[in-house]
Amino acid sequence: MTEVRGRPPALFPLFAGIDTLPGIGPKGRAALEQMGIDKPRDLILTLPASGVTRRRIARIAEARAPEIVTVTVTVTRHHPPQAKGRPWRVHCTDGAGDLTLIFFRPRAEWLEGQLPPGARRTVSGKLELFDGLAQMVHPDHIQPEGDAPPAEFEPVYPLSAGLTQKGMAKAVEAALTRLPDAAEWIDPHLLATRGWPGFAQALHDAHAPRAAADLSPDTPARARLAYDEFLAHQMTLALVRREKRRQKGRASAGDGRLRARVLDSLPWPPTGAQTRTAAEIAADMASDHRMNRLLQGDVGAGKTLVAMLSALAAVEAGGQAVLMAPTEILARQHARALEPLAQAAGVRLAALTGRDKRDLRGQILEDLAQGRIDILVGTHAVFQKGVQFQDLRLAIIDEQHRFGVAQRLQLSAKGEVPPDMLIMTATPIPRSLALSHYGDLDLSVLDEKPPGRQPITTVMIADQRIDQVTERLRAAMAQGARAYWVCPLVDESEVSDLTAAEARFTHLRAIFGEAVRLVHGQMPPDQRDMAMADFASGRAQLLVATTVIEVGVDVPQATIMVIERAESFGLAQLHQLRGRVGRGTGASTCLLMYHPPLNETGARRLTTLRDTEDGFRIAEVDLEMRGAGDVIGTAQSGLPRFRIADLEHQSGLMAVARQDARALLDRDPGLVSPRGQALRLLMWLMQQDQAIRLIQVG
Repeated sequence: MTEVRGRPPALFPLFAGIDTLPGIGPKGRAALEQMGIDKPRDLILTLPASGVTRRRIARIAEARAPEIVTVTVTVTRHHPPQAKGRPWRVHCTDGAGDLTLIFFRPRAEWLEGQLPPGARRTVSGKLELFDGLAQMVHPDHIQPEGDAPPAEFEPVYPLSAGLTQKGMAKAVEAALTRLPDAAEWIDPHLLATRGWPGFAQALHDAHAPRAAADLSPDTPARARLAYDEFLAHQMTLALVRREKRRQKGRASAGDGRLRARVLDSLPWPPTGAQTRTAAEIAADMASDHRMNRLLQGDVGAGKTLVAMLSALAAVEAGGQAVLMAPTEILARQHARALEPLAQAAGVRLAALTGRDKRDLRGQILEDLAQGRIDILVGTHAVFQKGVQFQDLRLAIIDEQHRFGVAQRLQLSAKGEVPPDMLIMTATPIPRSLALSHYGDLDLSVLDEKPPGRQPITTVMIADQRIDQVTERLRAAMAQGARAYWVCPLVDESEVSDLTAAEARFTHLRAIFGEAVRLVHGQMPPDQRDMAMADFASGRAQLLVATTVIEVGVDVPQATIMVIERAESFGLAQLHQLRGRVGRGTGASTCLLMYHPPLNETGARRLTTLRDTEDGFRIAEVDLEMRGAGDVIGTAQSGLPRFRIADLEHQSGLMAVARQDARALLDRDPGLVSPRGQALRLLMWLMQQDQAIRLIQVG
């Protein structure tokens, strides 16, 4: 069976220019292109967004104004406008009651042709009462009495300027005639148990809703079409995953001696989740398939230990490991956190960032190339050309949730034999998003907190009570407490009244004196490091900061977090900030200081955070409130753009599609069975061209 090289001819009519449809001229084409519709295929996947109910009534008196109704009347007379800007009125009757049709800027010939006096016409539109008299401004439909009346429920499509509902409905109708006679690509058992129609029938049903309930994503037609999109997407991820697994990895099976030393040095045993995930990773590394695994753990779930155990498995096998962090602050902090574990294991760990002096950098690079450094910690700069490893076995990438599948493929192309890859994220991602964004990876979840982690008391407080907050801080600091104070912006801004970090620092310095330090992203790095070091050592007790401390900053002695203008932060960010406390043995508090009155969104965010510490629950609420693109970060998210499927509300279907795609690929690696061939057509239809290139026999 040879690889499919081009689009199947059956799909040519759906991929022709949009202006090949009847009634679509240059203006219509430009209007549709504004909506991202440039071929009939896009049009059939653009479903009605809402609908209009038109109640049929026999008598005008039955209308419950204001209401959209359809009624048959006799035209009695026309009243052309008497002055410029006045409407044209057409009087009609049903024999018992009167109705006036109102038209602004009408063409006289057209109106008189449509509504000749004495004619019986069925009109449909919004009937309103004006001074007790029934009227209808610009009826949506005017037709002879004998014609079929408008549908009682009429679909409403999204439009851009220059398009009408009628024009859109006509274009969709024409596009639907171009559907190919395709074999079924959904598993027959699933189709039967769900009661879904075939693909063409589902499209016809979805474009012709009979009631508002038919617009629900749960209707058989819409659920089936969503599943088609999910299936094509998951098939792509399954193929990408297979392609990665095909790249020969190297078996890195350690003997466990270095890991045992680290585990023996810990003050308490690892959690069950840490033990399980470390074992999953070690098993992957020991196989000759290349590992691509995502380690997902909530704030404080103990990813650092799992990362170190994984790196040591690579070292035990005679290789090296690298841990990459997105910022210099994080890279240095990872190095500090891992150093005691490295000492316990007796291995050499080094940090490489852009700020290293030339001599030191040269020495690190030489030691790395000679194999004298076992574990390297750095920013993404470690992938630059001058950085050579003697034998890199494992690459650990921290907080990489902003990279999509395409970037991960590029990353894995580095090196003679690409290293095993472990991606870590402290951002809890709802399962539906993890499946859509990371479906090409195997997933390990740390879902337990290590022993000794204290619950955090979270309190909401209005910013008028700031004096009470500083008084509580004074009392706590007198007892030796350390606290963060997070501000939203760095400089005073004319367009925003959000408190600036520098102004707040000056204010708190006046109260607490030398105990206060300031950290923000625009400071010179050495000043920032010095302020952080003072806080970590206890020379400073209060750290005023912007969100540079959001991810990874680890000072176990810090027990108080004040977040000013908390309502201006996203939920995930608030959860990350709160996670900077509660890391030691002391009871911790998080104060969410807000500026009243809170709007509904702000209130929901803050009460969600107050009521739960479960990062996955918080992520689900965040997803409901903001949508998928914003949760992962739309610009670089690599998130698929679904036309029909709704990630937030149909996550269950995504999970089924993932299982189905992987199972089919195991049974039919070349997609040569009848169902496999049908799936190829689906992937062409859903424009999953990357996947089609990856389909190879066995």
